[in-house]
Amino acid sequence: MSHPPGLDLDAFRAHLDHVRPGLLSGPLTGRLIEGGRSNLTYEVGDGTSRWVVRRPPLGHVLATAHDMRREHRVIAALHPTDVPVPEPVLLCEDESVLGAPFYVMEFVDGTPYRTAEQLASIGPERTRAAVLALVDTLVDLHAVDPAAVGLGDFGRPEGFLDRQLRRWGKQLDASRGRELAGVDELHAALGRALPASPAPTIVHGDYRLDNVLVGHDVVDGVAGDRIKAVLDWEMSTLGDPLTDVGLLVMYSARLELPGSPISTTAGAPGHPDATELVERYAARSGRDVSAIAWYTAFAWFKLAVILEGIHYRYTLGQTVGAGFDRIGELVPVFIERGLTTLQDLKEG
Repeated sequence: MSHPPGLDLDAFRAHLDHVRPGLLSGPLTGRLIEGGRSNLTYEVGDGTSRWVVRRPPLGHVLATAHDMRREHRVIAALHPTDVPVPEPVLLCEDESVLGAPFYVMEFVDGTPYRTAEQLASIGPERTRAAVLALVDTLVDLHAVDPAAVGLGDFGRPEGFLDRQLRRWGKQLDASRGRELAGVDELHAALGRALPASPAPTIVHGDYRLDNVLVGHDVVDGVAGDRIKAVLDWEMSTLGDPLTDVGLLVMYSARLELPGSPISTTAGAPGHPDATELVERYAARSGRDVSAIAWYTAFAWFKLAVILEGIHYRYTLGQTVGAGFDRIGELVPVFIERGLTTLQDLKEG
């Protein structure tokens, strides 16, 4: 039996046989689905059924039990609601099993569309349906009453935007290795124009097309593409729902950057434009979206800070891999987009 790094299948099986006797049948196989700075994700199967295992990265030195507990908690809370999430199987906080906390959930068949090229392969009609379903699923998430599903204490919504802005400002300060024209101006302008948040909701924190699984199936006799599962809940909290919408708008912008490791799907034929996405969200949620330019500018700022952090680590020789040498060129583009978007808010 070959063991993927970070997942000892013998220890994993012994634990599941103990806490969920009868769940596993045949010999186990496992493979790493994705790795990197984020949590590690594995597919595990016994020849009959398949599951997904999530654990912190190898060699991660921060306290991570909380991360696994949070992710498992939000999925378990949302599973009975209209929000499509994988069915949770178990949470293990005993680090002696795999060397770190982990949780197990059902395997969901579907495709995470990461590029415009991938979407182009399914055609404009299916692309349009998938992206509109992304908006509708976000409306469903933001309609969940946190207290009713046991998530009333899942975050601190008071002062959410101010804390977010300060947090990302500190992240920027920790990655300063070069002059970045306009970034302090963007940060300050966002602070001056801070909007009043609507009533807090569960916020995903990284909501985009490649963090959901899209699958083609038949419901009530109608065939179509549907969001089968929303994944990657590690940034989730209680806060301002329009931060999720701003991110969605940013990821729906066209970025003509050949060879860029950051991809948006906006160039795919049939992809609805950002205005239609915002209008659909507003109509279905009933929320005031008049300040959406602020939230979109904040999304550009946040991604600029994340990319600058990656670039900074790359310059120190701490990050290797294809595409990292291009990240530094992208940061000024994201800063400029943020400033332009805020200017639109003023002029609007």
